[in-house]
Amino acid sequence: MKKTIKRMMPDHNKIRNNKHLKILGPFLQQQNLWHFNRRSASGAFAVGLFMAWIPVPFQMLLGAAGAVLFQVNLPLSVALVWFSNPLTMPPLFYFAYLVGSTILGTPENQFTFELSTEWLLHGMNLIWQPFLLGCLIMAVISSVVGYTTVRLLWRLHVVQHLKERKRRRTHT
Repeated sequence: MKKTIKRMMPDHNKIRNNKHLKILGPFLQQQNLWHFNRRSASGAFAVGLFMAWIPVPFQMLLGAAGAVLFQVNLPLSVALVWFSNPLTMPPLFYFAYLVGSTILGTPENQFTFELSTEWLLHGMNLIWQPFLLGCLIMAVISSVVGYTTVRLLWRLHVVQHLKERKRRRTHT
């Protein structure tokens, strides 16, 4: 699986030399951003899944900034932000609103979402507090679950590999 993910990752030299990303210059030179190990992968899951719940249009930039800040795998962090995409955003963000409403103990407001500036300015007034609280709660839960799951799966894989190697040694 590790080899498959590595093959899908873009070449880090192409990213470093991309004319649009040159502004990040020295930050993209950190080797930890391009390593794929247990620490960098689990951290990337935490960063990417956390940023996926932030309701802004530039989540990929936040994912990249988080990867640089925490020195975790940059391509994986940015890719995981796409957990929330145009197809999954409505149910994810509605669920976040429900979580926030439940935590705050506020009645669920009936509203219809419209992707318009007018709705964002006026309709959001009705739901912003439970919505943002729900997004924060789901971001924390998702990042902790993602981080822990990757760490555990990685550890299980290593243990299984060591057992297999030991078994092969005893049979030869």
